[in-house]
Amino acid sequence: MSFNKIKFHFAAVVVTVILASCSTSNTSDKVTVTRAPYGKMPDNTEVEQFTIVNKNKVEMKVITYGGIITSLSVPDKNGKIEDIVLGFDNLDGYLKGHPYFGATIGRYGNRIAKGKFKLDDKEYTLATNNGANHLHGGVTGFDKVVWKGEPINVDNGAGVRLTYTSADMEEGYPGKLDVVVDYILYNDNSLKFEYKATTDKKTIVNLTNHSYYNLTGTKEDILNHELKINASRYLPVDSTLIPLSIQNVEGTPFDFRTSKLVGKDIVAAGGYDHCWILDDGKDSLKLAAVLYEPKSGRQMEVYTTEPAIQLYTGNFLNGTHVGKNNTPYGFRSALCLETEHYPDSPNRPEFPSTVLNPGDEYKTTTITKFSTR
Repeated sequence: MSFNKIKFHFAAVVVTVILASCSTSNTSDKVTVTRAPYGKMPDNTEVEQFTIVNKNKVEMKVITYGGIITSLSVPDKNGKIEDIVLGFDNLDGYLKGHPYFGATIGRYGNRIAKGKFKLDDKEYTLATNNGANHLHGGVTGFDKVVWKGEPINVDNGAGVRLTYTSADMEEGYPGKLDVVVDYILYNDNSLKFEYKATTDKKTIVNLTNHSYYNLTGTKEDILNHELKINASRYLPVDSTLIPLSIQNVEGTPFDFRTSKLVGKDIVAAGGYDHCWILDDGKDSLKLAAVLYEPKSGRQMEVYTTEPAIQLYTGNFLNGTHVGKNNTPYGFRSALCLETEHYPDSPNRPEFPSTVLNPGDEYKTTTITKFSTR
């Protein structure tokens, strides 16, 4: 181990001990990472929490259970820092079940029709955990396993590296999949999500993060948020939310090419839980969406190497999940912007492939940058 790494680990331990029972602050230009126990699973497996703070006091907390972002605190236009993601105050809240608040999603984000797909003419059967379909990796997807976490340092940033090995045929997916997910906070108030995976057998992969955002600090619903999506096409869905044929957004409630209120056409759309096909479909980093909330002045830009983005407007939230500070999460109290490949791609040869072969590396990057105006 290099001297710099030894120095960092020692500093992290000291800071963790000093700040174990008080709030974390950063008085230098260095992004800090601390780790602390967060609780235990029913089988006594320990869960850790990593707290990352940049020079502007933007703070992100991530737990190793589900690779969940439990809080993300950013300033408004007046400098007031508030948590803008849904979640719970403790591990018990997450263990009782929830709609993927803040979670790392895999092996396959979004839906696979009837829980079946073929590779090389062999059919694989997955759990049907969303009506007749497979959703977000199954009954025990990546959102419900304990990852290994380690702090990482980069130029002008720091974060947590999460690693997990998914066994061959776990949840019905072929191949032993080795997964690495980096969540890195930078001093320019950007948050980088980097996903990597390798397999020993041909398989499918589509990883994403499922944070629920509300730029008011969860005080109001998200109908007055303004959203722009750089997409001229989207995927209509059937009654079970499986995509139909690609359609143009022009003249529909799904046209976000110019920024508009999320609530403007939401009723006509029947609520948003759809995938938009980005105009720049290349695997280079490009601007996918901009979310803005006028009262707070908070703005969130989403850049990604993925070909699509899913907008979900909390249509199934109904107040039964009581989250942080005893807050019931009601109808449309937050939204998700999930960068991804298209839903049901394994069954749709006309869609970009989600197949990963042995010897190849799955790698995608999403950057979410926060600012005010």
